[in-house]
Amino acid sequence: MKIRIEGLLPAPLKERLHGRSQVWGQSYTFESGRFYQVYSPSGRGKSTFLHILYGIRKDYEGAVFINEKPVQSMPAQEWAVLRQKHLSIVFQDLRLLLHLTAWENLQLKAALQPIDADKIVAMAEYLGVKHLLHRQVALLSYGERQRIAIIRALIQPFEMLLLDEPFSHLDEENIKLAGQLILSRCKEQNAGFIMASLGYDYQMTFHEKLLLG
Repeated sequence: MKIRIEGLLPAPLKERLHGRSQVWGQSYTFESGRFYQVYSPSGRGKSTFLHILYGIRKDYEGAVFINEKPVQSMPAQEWAVLRQKHLSIVFQDLRLLLHLTAWENLQLKAALQPIDADKIVAMAEYLGVKHLLHRQVALLSYGERQRIAIIRALIQPFEMLLLDEPFSHLDEENIKLAGQLILSRCKEQNAGFIMASLGYDYQMTFHEKLLLG
């Protein structure tokens, strides 16, 4: 998968952006198999950028192309297939269903693309949340929810993974484990990821680090 941006400028931030960005207003191509960090202080549009790539923000100037197809003209059904099989995301606000258990949240994703339940359990055990799978998400800490959201993103097939500050509520050991799991799943699928963050390396190696603004 290739995601190409051309002259991208988000409407809500347009008046506040400065010319030093390596992303906004620039021409750049993200490719599967490569790991990117897009970093900036808070309020510079990290979530907005990933939401544009995921197709849920339309309020911008410029263009986004996925495999050289302009996303602005992409029908809803095509977006649905992309999000089920090619493009996955960990939202900053997680977007888990709080009234369901962690397992039920994961099964909703697995229902779109069948995956061995043992593999889901193995990921949960690796991240230290196996014992929480049948607990209601509303009763979990934010860090526990964050690990469930990471697993949810990783259990589907993808060519590019979008990560919106995925480790913000994790301690150093859990960041290390989550990072290793993300890298492992990406390498299994020859996939890439784009991580939006404040700029910390999180013990991970990136092919490219881009200043958002």
